[in-house]
Amino acid sequence: MFQAFYQAFLAPGDNGLPRILMMPSFWIGFGIFCFIIVSGFRIAQQYERALVFRFGAYKRTSGPGLFWIIPFGIEYARKVDIRVLTDGVEKQEAMTRDSVPIQVNAVIWYRIVKPNLAVIEVQDVRDAVIQVALTTLRNVIGAHPLDDVLREREKMAELIKTRVDQVTEAWGVEVQNVEMKNIEIPQSMQRAMAQEAEAQREKRARIIKASAEFEAAKLLQEAGHEIMRTPASLELRRMQMLTEIGAEQNTMTVVMMPSEFVEAAKAIGTMAAPKPLPPKTEGN
Repeated sequence: MFQAFYQAFLAPGDNGLPRILMMPSFWIGFGIFCFIIVSGFRIAQQYERALVFRFGAYKRTSGPGLFWIIPFGIEYARKVDIRVLTDGVEKQEAMTRDSVPIQVNAVIWYRIVKPNLAVIEVQDVRDAVIQVALTTLRNVIGAHPLDDVLREREKMAELIKTRVDQVTEAWGVEVQNVEMKNIEIPQSMQRAMAQEAEAQREKRARIIKASAEFEAAKLLQEAGHEIMRTPASLELRRMQMLTEIGAEQNTMTVVMMPSEFVEAAKAIGTMAAPKPLPPKTEGN
């Protein structure tokens, strides 16, 4: 049998080549075989992964680079982008815990880390992520008062990121970051907040002014006690005051009197004051 096969196909012909190479059917079959092999090659970019399905069943994940699948519909590849995706959460009207209506939008960054789950477990992974982020944004705002929404935006964004990531983990999606882009509050609330901020600034200004006056009063009290202990310092202060007044261009006239005159006038006034009458007794 082998001898017959050898004589029919492998034995040298008239030109010295095997007879099979001189058969047209061989070259036709060889061309079909090469076409089948070449048509099965596929290329996935560095940022892509290819999911290979055979008769509709998931078999493997290929890429990046060159890979091969069985052609003619037996196997087909679906490419998935694994780069970081950026999507905006459209402006939503939500109610805070203290019943203040606000409008807020956000931006979410995420990437697909398990392409097979992103294709098999959810129909449209991008739309699903946006919808989860939208509902989570509303729930988080509804659980916090307006002051926390305005002052702790980073903390709330981190909370939204954590909750969205918990839901999308089953879809092979990893949330990178969430940022609250813009927060709009009613005009009446803006005026009320402006008045509150102005009142707070006025309060701080008055407290600072009162503290300064209190400290100045304490320093003046200490200076008075120091001057009372050393009368000569009072005379020096008076001379300094005259120097300060003379340095200015004015027509003020200052009459200086020794402190002894002041003390003598005070003593005379005390002596000239009427003495109080003694209290009357019951016998008189």
